[in-house]
Amino acid sequence: MARFESVSAAQATGATAEVYTGIKQALGKVPNAYATLGTLAPEALKAMLAADKVLASGPLSKPDQETVKLVVSELAGCDYCVAAHSMVGKLVGLSVDNLHQIRDGQPTGDARRDALVAFIRFIVLNPGTLPATQIEALQDAGYSGEDVVHIALAISVITFTNVFNRINDTVLDFPKPQ
Repeated sequence: MARFESVSAAQATGATAEVYTGIKQALGKVPNAYATLGTLAPEALKAMLAADKVLASGPLSKPDQETVKLVVSELAGCDYCVAAHSMVGKLVGLSVDNLHQIRDGQPTGDARRDALVAFIRFIVLNPGTLPATQIEALQDAGYSGEDVVHIALAISVITFTNVFNRINDTVLDFPKPQ
C-alpha cells in the first residue's frame, strides 16, 4: 500500500485534473506514480512531464531514452520504474533479452547501446567529476555533446521519479518485468 493517497482521475479538480487530462490522452490512463505526484504537487508533475517532452523532441532515440531510464531505475532499486520502463522499452523495440542485459549491465551486442549503458552505470555509481575517458568512450560510440545533455536530463528526470516512488512505495500498476 502506498504511503500517500492519490485522487483518481474522475475525482480530480483544478491543476490536478488538468495534468491528468493530458496524461490520459497520452497514455490512456493515469499511472499510480503520476496520480500520487499530481495529487500532492501537480506543478512538480507538470515540470517532470515538461522535461520528458524535451527528451521526446530531442536527439536521443526512444530505445536510448528507455535504456537510460531502465539502467538508473535498476541501480536505484525502484521496482516501479523498472517495471514501467521495461514495458515501455518493449514497446519501443527493445527485446526481453536486451532489457535483461541492460538491467544487468551485460553486453547487448549493440556497441552503441553498450557504451551508453556503461556510461550511465559509471556516472550513477561513481561520485565526483567524470573522467574524460568516460566522455570520450561515449563520443567514440557516436554520441554528441547535445546527446550527452539529453542523457543527463533523462538521468535527472528518472532519478526524481525513482526517489519519489521509493519514498511512496508506489503500488505497481505495470506488469512485472519478465
